[in-house]
Amino acid sequence: MRLGIMAGYSGAKIKLSMEMIKEADRLGVYAVWTAEAYGSDCVTPLAWIGAQTEKIRLGTAIMQMPARTPANTAMTAMTLDQLSGGRFLLGMGLSGPQVVEGWHGQPYGKPLGKTREYVSIVRAIFKREKPVVHEGQHYQIPYQGPDATGLGRPLKSILHGRSDIPIYLASIGPKNVELTAEIADGWLPIFFSPDHYDNAYKARVEAGFAKSGNGKSLANFDIAPSVSVVVGDDVDACRNMIKPILALYVGGMGARGKNFYHDLACRYG
Repeated sequence: MRLGIMAGYSGAKIKLSMEMIKEADRLGVYAVWTAEAYGSDCVTPLAWIGAQTEKIRLGTAIMQMPARTPANTAMTAMTLDQLSGGRFLLGMGLSGPQVVEGWHGQPYGKPLGKTREYVSIVRAIFKREKPVVHEGQHYQIPYQGPDATGLGRPLKSILHGRSDIPIYLASIGPKNVELTAEIADGWLPIFFSPDHYDNAYKARVEAGFAKSGNGKSLANFDIAPSVSVVVGDDVDACRNMIKPILALYVGGMGARGKNFYHDLACRYG
């Protein structure tokens, strides 16, 4: 097991606990993760952190895919990875319909198909084996829509990025977890419970490994859950500090009848 820390979401003004992060770097903590919702982004703080640390990995948890084209995400990942000496961990996710359509103004669409295409394009850019061409249901490179100029041509990244930058996916639903196990290097689960792994996730993860067809297993697949920690002598008081966070997600995140966090709580029983 490896330990990481989460920088968390910003409020009205962004603040980073740089002294804590620097101490984590000194102590050998594996990674620091940054988040984004509909305020500060997750990449800028990570660049700030990377410039002031030496060894700790720099992860996005999560970089919202609907906010960026696959090429933009790949460019950002390669740039930050090189500037940090190969420390970048690319954590991505689709977010939810409320944020995707209400904030980014993009269609939520079909998450499984969009994620598979997105990751495929990002990996192709990382590998830099040939100019990128992708003809999918959700993404076209070069773009060939009815309003296209026809002048676009396949391109290959000028920057020679690392082909094996780790890709983590944040997924909650059973089918998305299976896809994550198939195409990603790691998984960023929320409200992860080891006690419920066998009944909630195990079959889907193993099915994804089997589909990958490359001998993938838990030995080479990283599960990186975020875990809330409150330090104090009164267990009930500490627990009560966590309850509002759970209530916000399980009861308030998402639309009525479409709340992935509520569905997860129901699967846990």
